[in-house]
Amino acid sequence: MPQNPDRMTGKARGSLSPAAGTFEAEMLALIPMLRRYSRSLSRSDADGEDLLQECVEKALANKRQWRGTGLKTWAYTIMTNLYRNRHRAEKRHPSESLDGHESIAGTDAFSDTLENDRLHGALALLSPEMRAVLMLVTVEGYTYQEAAETLSIPLGTVMSRLSRARETLRQHLAADNIIPLRRPR
Repeated sequence: MPQNPDRMTGKARGSLSPAAGTFEAEMLALIPMLRRYSRSLSRSDADGEDLLQECVEKALANKRQWRGTGLKTWAYTIMTNLYRNRHRAEKRHPSESLDGHESIAGTDAFSDTLENDRLHGALALLSPEMRAVLMLVTVEGYTYQEAAETLSIPLGTVMSRLSRARETLRQHLAADNIIPLRRPR
């Protein structure tokens, strides 16, 4: 006889979310942050979603390797390593996209689309290594030490990459801030 799902979880019918405090519930809570990070690494909605799915699948499949603390850092490390492996494979076997230029969809924090485009353009100039450090520290709120551990790089490298990323963004955004005007006749 099939088991009643209500008895298994102790929840009301129709509620399929995992029990609070479980590994699955904590992973579910991390998905929005992991989605932002995956999109920033891959520069594409579709590739970001693929990276997110692969990361969550790997985390769930290997949950016995998790030591009970630092799930966020552990999940970010998995995603970073998956991205690095994928990036290395693409370098060895380059391919052309048939879809053309993809844009990042979703709700933007900026209401000014021109300013948003400028920011995305500036972020696209950054190397994947600099972009990863910038996203972890400035967007996700990681400390320098947490970012260093997540990316498996020295603390000084985090600080250097973050500094260079910020300077690159500042220069690009300052250079694009000049709008030539026509003189009236």
